[in-house]
Amino acid sequence: MSSQIMRSGLAMFPSRRVYLLLLSGTVIGLVVAIVGTITGSGWLGFAILLMLIWDGLILLLALIDGWRVKSDRVQLERLPIGRLSIGRHNSIYLKLHANRPAVLQIRDYYPPVFTAMPEVLHVRVPANRDEELTYTVFPSQRGEYNWGMIQLRQLGAWGLAWHQWSVAQAEAVAVYPDLIGLRSLSIRLTLQSTGNLKRAQRLGMGTEFAELREYSVGDDPRLIDWKATARRSRLLLRVLEPEHEQTLIILLDSGRLMTAQVQGLARFDWGMNAVLALALAGLHRGDRVGVGVFDRQLHTWVPPERGQNQLNKLIDRLTPLQPTLREPDYLGAVTTVTQQQTRRALVVLLTDLVDKTASAELLSAMARLSPRYLPFCVTLRDPQIDTQANHLTQDISSSYARAVALDLLTQRQVAFGTLKQKGVLVLDAPANQISEQLVDRYLQLKARNRL
Repeated sequence: MSSQIMRSGLAMFPSRRVYLLLLSGTVIGLVVAIVGTITGSGWLGFAILLMLIWDGLILLLALIDGWRVKSDRVQLERLPIGRLSIGRHNSIYLKLHANRPAVLQIRDYYPPVFTAMPEVLHVRVPANRDEELTYTVFPSQRGEYNWGMIQLRQLGAWGLAWHQWSVAQAEAVAVYPDLIGLRSLSIRLTLQSTGNLKRAQRLGMGTEFAELREYSVGDDPRLIDWKATARRSRLLLRVLEPEHEQTLIILLDSGRLMTAQVQGLARFDWGMNAVLALALAGLHRGDRVGVGVFDRQLHTWVPPERGQNQLNKLIDRLTPLQPTLREPDYLGAVTTVTQQQTRRALVVLLTDLVDKTASAELLSAMARLSPRYLPFCVTLRDPQIDTQANHLTQDISSSYARAVALDLLTQRQVAFGTLKQKGVLVLDAPANQISEQLVDRYLQLKARNRL
């Protein structure tokens, strides 16, 4: 059922069965007319009258069938949607109740800039049954959007006509960064911090004392606490964990390069998802997390704090932001942050670069952070460049495209080599994989006491 038909103002219209019956009546009439012509009986008038009576009867029955649906309409409502996540397939739920068996076609008028699967729900419901229907929407932009009515078509008991009506379900819904990914990450971090996995990760890592436990075969003997061993007459180990209440500063570029589309989302949106994922990991590990967003100036700044409230504050402050076509001022952003943050911190800057020459200011700004701070440059690569570079070509135009892609990757590696020489940590990953890889690198840094 096309969206154009669904938008029509018809309250009732024939089903496919009606058209088949009308076609069969026409065939019968033609057969009668042909037989009459062959036999010379002059049945043409009778054939036409027969077709008219047949068609009229079918249409009358269809009208009655469609009219009868009114008294047996199903009840339908959309459950509250809540906040949607950008770049994810978000589930939308409809609640349905039918007093009698029903065949339905349902179309929910979601915002037209979204894609939905499926666009139209085809449902068959038994009598006296409550059903929960589900479809998904995929938003590619943040912001607030309006849902409209729900339009339904219910097939009559005789299967001759569809009765159509609308349910008023207007609702304003906000699209946020990837909250679904944050929930998954939170579960993963919690699992990593409990039980034996927590003990295995803490053993021999970090600088803060966590607990004493008995020595086991394979443990590092350097961690034996000899004083505690002497007091209790058995080998005891000191279990250490990464230091808490360190400071993590995250800077997100909202300038020109971040407006580019990468796999359906702006590079800035991929970066924002990574910022929130990293912030969640930092807060979960007990660190103070602050975030700044900049283009020509540092226009958004959330000072470092600890706790769940900080994550909520970051989501609220960052969600309305959009990238601009301005060139970013890396030196200005770094200078502003260092003036406000005097204690040592891990400073993570998410951006993109082209080559050593075009990104000279970025290189200078990151080098300026070392050695007082621990600078970490994170760039969001377009995976399409990787695909072009690794794809074997068979024609001239494709060969040129591959040569350009290979040159871009080479230039990036030269720039990263310069950053590493100046003591800057580097992560260059596809934009759609950046969140997971960035969190893993942060956890490695914490475990190795690099902060």
